[in-house]
Amino acid sequence: MKTLTKKLKSHPKPLIIPYIMAGDGGLDNLAERIQLLEEAGAAAIEIGIPFSDPVADGPVIQLAGLRAFEAGVTLEKVLNELAELQTEIPLIVMTYFNPVFHFGTQRFVEQLKKTPVKGVIIPDLPAEESHFLTPYLQETDLALIPLVSLTSPKERVQKLVEQAEGLVYAVTVNGTTGERPAFDPHLQEHFDFIRRISEVPVLAGFGVSTLDHVRFFSRFSDGVIIGSKVVQAFHEKREEELISFIQQAAESES
Repeated sequence: MKTLTKKLKSHPKPLIIPYIMAGDGGLDNLAERIQLLEEAGAAAIEIGIPFSDPVADGPVIQLAGLRAFEAGVTLEKVLNELAELQTEIPLIVMTYFNPVFHFGTQRFVEQLKKTPVKGVIIPDLPAEESHFLTPYLQETDLALIPLVSLTSPKERVQKLVEQAEGLVYAVTVNGTTGERPAFDPHLQEHFDFIRRISEVPVLAGFGVSTLDHVRFFSRFSDGVIIGSKVVQAFHEKREEELISFIQQAAESES
């Protein structure tokens, strides 16, 4: 069992995984932000790598990526910074395949092994093309985390979930990331199916931004991934408000 799965299974629920864009405001704040979120009760932290064509991301995260680019942030610089970090919380890198390919897939994995990163999310690398990465992940403690969409047929969902490592990232909407006022009340059926067949924690992501959202998804998932709200709060220097939100979310009851 991968370390990411072990740590998530042993962590109190609901699991709260905040997302931050590496280098938004400069890379020198990355370690501090990770520490703040860990102390607030996060179960893991997802770290985005800036990319010029982030097809899964909404406007808040797109703008954060542009700010990181303006600060001169690259995949290599992020990996070097992560290699210097000392943290007990598992980190998850979220990137697109283009930067990985240009950096060198094997080199990417070798660099990740020097960091506290325990999981990788590549939303534009479908399962059918995962062989571009998986040979290098064998014999490592790095989990390749699948995104499971609402539109996938059950046969495909079952295949993705049965092969999942670390966690299952269950997408809650048809579209990109970004805060939303409400979700389809029939999502529970979709999540119930995933949880019945999954041996790893199942987390809800895309659009989660309020305590009511956390409570809603905690009824039928193991926790949530919170992106745009976290990114915007850091950008607007509302750290105290964000820490309070993460603490309350981690203590939420369904």
